[in-house]
Amino acid sequence: MSSETMARQVLWFMSLLSFSLVHAQVSYTIPEEMAKGSLVGNVAMDLGLDVKRLVSGKARIFTGDGVEYIELIKERGVLLIKDRIDREALCGKTTPCALHFQIILENPIEFFRVTIEITDINDNSPAFKKDELKFEISEIAAVGSKFVLERAVDPDVGINDLQSYTLKPTEHFVLKLNSQADGSKKVEMVLQKPLDREKQDILPLLLTALDGGDPQLSGTVQIHVTVLDANDNSPVFTQTVYKSSVIENSQKGTILAVVTAVDGDSGVNGLVTYSISCSTEGVLELFSVNEQTGEISLVGGLDYEKARHYEIDVEAKDRGGLSDSSKLIIDVLDVNDNKPVINVMSTSKSVAENSSPGTVIAIMSVQDPDSERNGQVQCSIDDDIPFTIKSTSNGFYSVVTESDLDRETQVNITVVCSDSGDPPLSNSLSLSLHVSDVNDNAPVFEKSVYEAFVMENNSPGLSVFTVRATDADWKQNARISYILEESSIHGVQVSSYVSVNAESGVIHAVRSLDYEQIKHFAFRIKAQDGGSPPLSSNVTVKVVVQDQNDNAPQVLYPVQTGSSAIAEMVPRSADIGYLVTKVVAVDVDSGQNAWLSYKLLKSPERALFEIGAQNGEIRTIRQVTDKDVLKQKLTVVVEDNGQPSRSATVSVNVAVADSFPEALSEFTDFTHDKEYNDNLTFYLVLALAVVSFLFIVSIIAILSVKCYRWKRERMCYKSNGQLPVIPYYPPLYADAGGTGTMQRVYNYELYRTTDSRKSDVKYGGPCGQSILSLDTSGSQTLPHMQRDRMSCEDLEDQVSINFVLCCVF
Repeated sequence: MSSETMARQVLWFMSLLSFSLVHAQVSYTIPEEMAKGSLVGNVAMDLGLDVKRLVSGKARIFTGDGVEYIELIKERGVLLIKDRIDREALCGKTTPCALHFQIILENPIEFFRVTIEITDINDNSPAFKKDELKFEISEIAAVGSKFVLERAVDPDVGINDLQSYTLKPTEHFVLKLNSQADGSKKVEMVLQKPLDREKQDILPLLLTALDGGDPQLSGTVQIHVTVLDANDNSPVFTQTVYKSSVIENSQKGTILAVVTAVDGDSGVNGLVTYSISCSTEGVLELFSVNEQTGEISLVGGLDYEKARHYEIDVEAKDRGGLSDSSKLIIDVLDVNDNKPVINVMSTSKSVAENSSPGTVIAIMSVQDPDSERNGQVQCSIDDDIPFTIKSTSNGFYSVVTESDLDRETQVNITVVCSDSGDPPLSNSLSLSLHVSDVNDNAPVFEKSVYEAFVMENNSPGLSVFTVRATDADWKQNARISYILEESSIHGVQVSSYVSVNAESGVIHAVRSLDYEQIKHFAFRIKAQDGGSPPLSSNVTVKVVVQDQNDNAPQVLYPVQTGSSAIAEMVPRSADIGYLVTKVVAVDVDSGQNAWLSYKLLKSPERALFEIGAQNGEIRTIRQVTDKDVLKQKLTVVVEDNGQPSRSATVSVNVAVADSFPEALSEFTDFTHDKEYNDNLTFYLVLALAVVSFLFIVSIIAILSVKCYRWKRERMCYKSNGQLPVIPYYPPLYADAGGTGTMQRVYNYELYRTTDSRKSDVKYGGPCGQSILSLDTSGSQTLPHMQRDRMSCEDLEDQVSINFVLCCVF
């Protein structure tokens, strides 16, 4: 068996003893040379495995060197001899000799260690390399002279190995065995009786080598001793052991050492020649010695991985046949000339993305036949992939998942194994792995809450906002649909306000929104992926309706209707800053759209009043003079701060008077004109028309009075003064209907307040107040009015006055 095979077997054996990933192990012992098909053992039963598991797991045997001597019968769960096993070829002298292999199972990946020890049988006899040995010995050789004999070789080990030698006949020579440092024995033939060439010049001897087997085997070699004439000094080496070292990649012809032997004889008998005597197998193919100089040189190629040291027996012999021997020990130094060898024991083709960290993807063995640092191997993979490689024991590695995996991708894992030599050598292996996707990620929105702003009065179908969710899964598992979750807003379904596009997540307004009705509302949108089962997540969307300036201000005070008019009275003695009234307005908009400002649109030339821009208070800005118009009609504009702004106008009638009757007479003109006109020509024409009208009305009134008086006289005469009660009409009242004429006789009742800013109503008093109220309904009468009977003449006079007053008004 070669040294390479022995080294590999030892390496495997040491590696597997420390392999921590093995689930179980079993050992068997068998003799060598068993016939093919012989049963080794029931491995299924010994490992506690079901035969079905061996079949389903595709059980197979994995060996490091590729030579399989054992075969696994999965259906029976037994191990059989596949090929003839020669222990000597397999292990040589190494003991114990064992086969180490693994039984690999898949789905899931498991493997079990099996050790089969091969025991030796005595199938080899001791053998000598030569068929005969020849010696020339001087007759004067001294008793005790030693002659080195060739050693026999027996490939067997233990008791079956070489045990002893015998030499026959033993008259002149005896055998002597000397133990060597390597455990072997040097065989020497020692002269115990002087030779006499004259009696016998040739001595035939038989050397027999015996082993300890049963039956015992032996080997023989013939020794022919030629007795020479006088040579009484043997060569002697200067050292019994020589040592040398050489690196394994040394060139042929390299001198390894020089051995030297000295012979005391002179002349021809003193000439010494050197030769390599019996040594281990293969030495003569690697080394040679110069017969004359004793230089030992390299003639073959050394390989540290095959043999790490050699022992060479060197013999020095003179012409007289006397000799001496010495040993040269050569140590081979390792060179980092071998790359790590990567063997994949088992690997997976695909893995799910939700595989837990530590899932085994592949198992491999890595060996480097170099020694020490040159044989120390480290394996690694790329850092940017979610895998790592772990050393499970000496020379064995597993590739496992380290973190979360990317879905639906093809991962190429490159394993790089480098030794620690100088320079380091490396080898690489690529593994292709498919990562399948699992729907293990729910859609995720960019925000937890979205806020959208919409201007009111929007058009239906307007795109309000877009929600976006992402899904870390792949393809169908990452296809997201957006769903509006049903809810109600003030009792109305949210779907009547907004809708969402299932594909894009765009939110549309279904109706036009009104800020004054709803200022904000919220709803939820669900994002659901297309996995099975589907995963989903929700998000809240808050919609804020923004105000538009779509409402004009509304005047709350003063209130103006077509049936009544309100006037404010300012006494002539009013001081500067006198509060006339306050315009009150509101705007249903919000923010700056509801910020109101007040200003006078129309006022007389010599402005008497001003209005507060923020509070709407109308105050005097100077003292009242005689030149001031007694009746003032102010147009106030209330304007908001929107863009564009909206406004409302209100007319405020102001009478400048010190007494109530005076203010009442001035107030009459307010009811006839709805708007103030600064054109003087218009008022002059109007005044002329009024005077003409009054003249004609006066003529008609006088005639009517005369007629009425005549008629009443007749009525009083006939009724003897019994007439119905006619209510009393106080003077200085005007028609508030705005028509200028009266359809029938009206009774008027005067009410006033003590302050224009109060709503208390009091009955008649002094005429110095500021509020006048006229009722044109014709339904009110004075409650305190006396309803006593009156004389016909008094009644006639009063009716006439009232009639004329009505005609004037």
